Amino acid sequence: MRHLAFLILHTFAVVLLMVHHAMAASPLHFIDTSFENASPLDWQVLADQTVRIDLIYDHERDSPNRAAGHWHFRVDAEPGSQLTLLLNHFSNVWNGRSALACSDATIGFISADGMTWESIETEFIKDSGQLRFTVTIPPGGSLWVARLPPYRISDLNRLLDQIRGHSQVEITRIGETVQRRPLEIVRIGRDDAPYRVFIRARAHPWEPGGNWVVEGMIRHLLKTHDEQSATYLDQYCVYIMPMANKDGVAMGRTRFNVLGKDLNRDWNAPPDATLCPENAALERWLTKMLDSGRRPHLALEMHNDESGKLHLSRPDATQFEAYIARMHRLESLLLTKTWFREGATDPSFRNSGTLGEGWLTRFGIDAVVHELNANWIEGLQSRPSAEHWMTYGEQLCDVLDAYFKAAE
Repeated sequence: MRHLAFLILHTFAVVLLMVHHAMAASPLHFIDTSFENASPLDWQVLADQTVRIDLIYDHERDSPNRAAGHWHFRVDAEPGSQLTLLLNHFSNVWNGRSALACSDATIGFISADGMTWESIETEFIKDSGQLRFTVTIPPGGSLWVARLPPYRISDLNRLLDQIRGHSQVEITRIGETVQRRPLEIVRIGRDDAPYRVFIRARAHPWEPGGNWVVEGMIRHLLKTHDEQSATYLDQYCVYIMPMANKDGVAMGRTRFNVLGKDLNRDWNAPPDATLCPENAALERWLTKMLDSGRRPHLALEMHNDESGKLHLSRPDATQFEAYIARMHRLESLLLTKTWFREGATDPSFRNSGTLGEGWLTRFGIDAVVHELNANWIEGLQSRPSAEHWMTYGEQLCDVLDAYFKAAE
């Protein structure tokens, strides 16, 4: 027993010594996650100087589902040094099935100031389910690293402050998150416009693309002295819930709210106001809209994934054939008037419980889940960027105009 105890202590001491030597030789000073939207993680310098970064899963309540796909942190190290980063813990469970949260196509982004981002190549190690890439530390000694160009609560607040008070804007507080952050609906255009569109972004914290899209749309619709923008708002108004999962965004989480609820699930029934007050607030708002005769004519639920598809709900009922036809009209307009090229999901696709299917079956609203490819924009032959997604928001204005004109 004494010999065994000695071996254990000796091995532990050797490991500590190796870690100490690795840290002493490494140009890395610190991995900082103290800022807004930074992802929770653990890290260590390995013997070969690789910096292993272990993402921390968030879990769904009463479910085997877990998720870790968002990373956002700052590397403080010697200026000009190169560091190889090895990201770990991508073995997610999605809808009860194991699935890796990254692939050969997965990219990342880096920034010298935390604001201006450029994409980088990554290497997916399939056997271990890890992602590896090398970065060079800029002259300032700090480099921000992220899965996608971040869109933070502070970015949203900056936008809301800029448009608040505009004659075509109404910002309504509809409730609050679990952690008491305010939830808003932003209306762009007249509430008596012939057609009404609802858009929700950021139900899943790791997916900022929808935020950039709605900002691009808002700025385009509010352009001053722009005849086309005025024409749009004669045709339709847009109601936007710009950030559904604010707690998750603030805390750098991946998929669920802080009480373990997926905000794009369980829309087949009224939301649990205790576990997901974010969805309960939205349903209260929608109920008031319906009661006042202002049913949305179209609802878009914006997301990021690695496919970029338009997810059409196809409930097993013939009364939805007209809905499918309208959604294919929307798909056709997206393909001709924007850089969108991925098209709609095939007829066998079902994703029950989403806002798209829930609002369709419970309220008769033409609703669809719109994914944005997180790795590649086929129509532009380019990696995605905040600017590309904002351009897509501008293009959506023209799509909606044509969509409603075709309905007349």
